[in-house]
Formats: sequence, structure tokens, C-alpha cells
Amino acid sequence: MTTAVKKKTPTVALKVTPGKMAPMKSAPVKPAAAVKPAPVKAPLPAKAPVAAKAAPMAAKAPVPAKVFVPARKHEFKGGDFVVYPTHGVGRIQKVDEQEVAGIKLELFVIAFEKDKMILRVPTAKAKAVGMRKLSSPDVVTTALNTLKGRARIKRTMWSRRAQEYEAKINSGDLVSIAEVVRDLHRAGGQPEQSYSERQLYEAALARMAREVAAIERIDEPTAVKRVESALVKKAA
Repeated sequence: MTTAVKKKTPTVALKVTPGKMAPMKSAPVKPAAAVKPAPVKAPLPAKAPVAAKAAPMAAKAPVPAKVFVPARKHEFKGGDFVVYPTHGVGRIQKVDEQEVAGIKLELFVIAFEKDKMILRVPTAKAKAVGMRKLSSPDVVTTALNTLKGRARIKRTMWSRRAQEYEAKINSGDLVSIAEVVRDLHRAGGQPEQSYSERQLYEAALARMAREVAAIERIDEPTAVKRVESALVKKAA
């Protein structure tokens, strides 16, 4: 078996003979041209901002002009005597405004001197609760003539009659009150009144006398005497 032997190729060193090298000429450097400064431009005036175009607004509905509402006229005014059914004759001190539960109310301020009481009644409900002016002279004459009539006593239990008498007193009607005075009055020689009868009689007499006094502009004791004189004439 034969082996192939590779022959090495001998390396030949090349000698470089130093020779004279031509000097290298450098290219002449041109002087840099003077840089002229750029002319500075004056700043332009700032433009006013252009307002953005507003979207077209819907036309507003015209506001109605305020209508002047005159003050409401009432049947009653300050200084008037009035009759309140459950309290009798009182005098209006003034018409006042007061806020109740967020609602403004107009009120009659009524003073009852005999009872030392102040009552406030809404003006809108005065008629509904039965408040009225003083009776006319004709009604007073009718009431005084009623006292001269014969007593009309029902044959029922006293408790029921007492309720009817009390309802008449609180009705505010002068003639109805006169009927109670007439029926409960006791002249000499008649049976005495019970305690409850006496109370109702005095209440009706006082209620009637106060209205007569206010109508005829006399004091209350004088009015009581006038009422009692009509009762005496009945008994005679």
C-alpha cells in the first residue's frame, strides 16, 4: 500500500529595495469664504384670534310681562265687629300674613276681650266657618220679640235637649240664641234651674247681650238689662 506524500512549496521572501519615493504634494487649502450672517427678519405682528363661530341658538320664548294683581278686597276689615259662631262677638285687630308649612296665609286677627283670647282665621275660610257681620237692627227686633214668646220645651231627656241648646248657642244665629234664653228662663214661682240649665242659660244670655251691645253701641250690662226686661214682659 503506497502513501502519497505531499510536497511543501517553499516560501520565498520578497525583499523590497528601498528607493526614493516621490514626495506627495498636498492640495492647496482654499481659505474659507466668510459666512455672511443671514438677515434677521422683523417678527410679524400676531394675528388676532379668530372667534369660533357659535352654533346658532334656539330663539327664546318671550317672557310674559308680570301682571299686577290688586290686593283682594275682603268683606271684613280691621276694626270691624264680627260674630264667630263658637266664640261670639269679637273685633278684628288687623289682617295679617303668616307662613304655615311653607304656605303664606292671609289671616284675620280677632280679639275677644271678654274671654281674653286672640283668634286667627284664614281670610279664605272665614265664610265657610260661619263668621259673619253683626246682625241688622231688624234681626235684633225679631230676637227681642222672640224672648216675649212662650217657652217651647220638648218632652225629651235633658241630655238631648242640652245638646240642642248648645248647638243653637254655637250656631251664631241671634234668633236661635234668643230661643235658648226664652226656654231656659225661670220667672218667680217656677221651678229653679238645675246647674247645667243655669250654665246654658247664662251662656246664651251673655252671647245675646254682647251682640246687642255691639249693635246699639251700649255697654254689656245695659244690654243684659234690656234682654231681661223683655223676659219680664213675657212673664207679666
